[in-house]
Amino acid sequence: MPNRYGKKAQQKVEKVMRERKRGTLRSGSSGKKVTSRKQAIAIGLSEARRAGGKVPSRSRSRSTTSSTSRRRKKK
Repeated sequence: MPNRYGKKAQQKVEKVMRERKRGTLRSGSSGKKVTSRKQAIAIGLSEARRAGGKVPSRSRSRSTTSSTSRRRKKK
């Protein structure tokens, strides 16, 4: 079975994780400091995609419960 992620993806994620540990990693539009490990990995993979690395496409967001069913449960 072939690797799902290429070397470029690994390099980008490693770079971003080091930035996060140093406290210099910032999110895109807001510019807030990133402290979440998951967010840092997502940023690294996004950079690898832009650089043309071998990265699987993003998984679609899955809705656990819809807003209408949440409203019904509260009552």
